[in-house]
Amino acid sequence: MSTVESSGTGPVGHQDARVDITQRPALAVSGWLGVLVGAGCIWGTVVAAQHDSGWLWLPLVASVLILSSLVIVSPGQTSVVQFFGRYVGTVRRPGFWWVLPLTVRRSVSVRVRNFETDHLKVNDADGNPVEIAAIAVWQVADTAKSTYAVDDYRNFVAVQAESALRHVATSHPYDDTSGTGTSLRGSTDVVAAALASEVAARVSIAGVEIVEVRISHLAYAPEIAQAMLRRQQANAVVAARSRIVEGAVGMVELALNRLTENGVVDLDEERKASMVSNLMVVLCGDQPPSPVVNTGSLYT
Repeated sequence: MSTVESSGTGPVGHQDARVDITQRPALAVSGWLGVLVGAGCIWGTVVAAQHDSGWLWLPLVASVLILSSLVIVSPGQTSVVQFFGRYVGTVRRPGFWWVLPLTVRRSVSVRVRNFETDHLKVNDADGNPVEIAAIAVWQVADTAKSTYAVDDYRNFVAVQAESALRHVATSHPYDDTSGTGTSLRGSTDVVAAALASEVAARVSIAGVEIVEVRISHLAYAPEIAQAMLRRQQANAVVAARSRIVEGAVGMVELALNRLTENGVVDLDEERKASMVSNLMVVLCGDQPPSPVVNTGSLYT
């Protein structure tokens, strides 16, 4: 039975207009039993007609009511039963069933569904405009809430998923330059988990269960895409140069240590500095070096 909760929290929030209703099984028996009873009523109608009985209408009305209350439930589908405006239960088991007469049945699918949101243009946590979209995988868990708590649960899920996507996108930067925080591009699992949790919290009132939410499209907005691409390229170049310099320093240090340990040559500080300079130029240069053969002494 549906009731409307009231509270003194004011107009903000959904507590003042929430339909409090929970799914429960409906009273249903085998539909073949209903067919047999309906056939008996039809036979009674025929017998009453032959004897010109005044009760001819009774078995006729009973057979119509019985046959109209038969319902077929396919796998992955349910039938929500309503009796004169009152929710009486849901038939979830597939098969042929006989439910209460004079009821309204509404078919609700409990299959797993998915949809992709539109490409939304939002500002990330750094204020940069980005385009983002997500794929949500969901299914109906409570047929009573999906039918009576919201007007259209499919549209409700789509709108709430886009709203949650906007909120999560504005809470994280597109890219984390420091490498210590979360970002939309670098922390996909963390962002997907946060997005799934927020969507699930928003659509729970409609009896919908979220299976998974994943970002399907992520890019900078066209007006800043070129500038951000140049920044990413610059960051990549700086990172590569840092790695090259780090490796070159290690190689130079190893070369000097091996020369000293093996006694190959005895270099003073000035010659060591010159050697280090030459090796760093060779190892860190963009172009391959041109070798020069020194035919004189080390000091000329």
